[in-house]
Amino acid sequence: MSTSTRLLHAAALGALVVGLVATPAAAQHGPAGGPYGDRAGIVDRPIPTVGCFRRPSATPGASEEHTIVSGGLNRSYILHLPTDYRPGRRLPVVMAFHGRKGSGTQIEGFTGISALPAIAVYPQGLPGAEDKTAWQGAPYASSADDVLFVSDLLTELQRTLCVDPARIYVTGKSNGGGFAGVLACRLSRRIAATAPVAGAFYAGGEAGCDPRRAVPILDFHGTADSIVNYEGEPDNGLPALSDWLSAWAERDGCDNEPETIFAKDDVTAFEWTGCRGNATVVHYRITGGGHTWPGELADSGPGHVTQTISATEVMWRFFLDHPLCRG
Repeated sequence: MSTSTRLLHAAALGALVVGLVATPAAAQHGPAGGPYGDRAGIVDRPIPTVGCFRRPSATPGASEEHTIVSGGLNRSYILHLPTDYRPGRRLPVVMAFHGRKGSGTQIEGFTGISALPAIAVYPQGLPGAEDKTAWQGAPYASSADDVLFVSDLLTELQRTLCVDPARIYVTGKSNGGGFAGVLACRLSRRIAATAPVAGAFYAGGEAGCDPRRAVPILDFHGTADSIVNYEGEPDNGLPALSDWLSAWAERDGCDNEPETIFAKDDVTAFEWTGCRGNATVVHYRITGGGHTWPGELADSGPGHVTQTISATEVMWRFFLDHPLCRG
């Protein structure tokens, strides 16, 4: 089956998903000031979408920069709606986070996420140490509350677009992948699943991680990653991938030992099963893989790039299989 056929098939499946019922009253509340937030304004629960049947806030088929105010700061993001976006059809959201020094435009270019039948969102990190953009959880990030930014941004998207609240997904590369892990800890009841690539999972960022539901995790990492060592970097607060995965398998209540589910050329995939709810933990190990996005469409980083799989295609299938379950 061709990639385009798979994507069209995925769109048909996504259109069948029934979202939460929208309530007009919810439209009267701003991103951080609504009735769903905790004391910090972070919303960790599904909320009604009220943006269906409204004129879209972006041009379908185009990638446009937008801004919101979060935590008293102007924050920006790139938004891409499918060409066939219809205000009455609820769509999944795929939010992708760039790595340190990166940008939303950059990760959009090498992932191809904007070609998916979903609302694609590329938030922009703020400058941290050495004036380089970064995300919360890393020691070099700014002091901004990026989790609040994501919460506010999701609320804004649900206010202005036809979002399926049960199909909100996150991914990211490097520091952005590590932040996707932080979001799995902090927004577990709002984000359906997460799929980091070459993630920098700083222990400090996930300290005290106690998700309120079992979160489906899909991870990709190269064994020859020269930026984020596959075996970990204890002096820098980075765990070995095996330890990070085992910790998530334990949080999700999975079986102790994974099963091999895919093996071809330079890629082997392992899955922890028996998890609570509809969760699972899956890891794609790329032998000899660098700090790169599998199946990249443009330069994504140093080292070997596998074309055996496309991370974007694999995660899209994974996302479709894991809508939000409140368990």
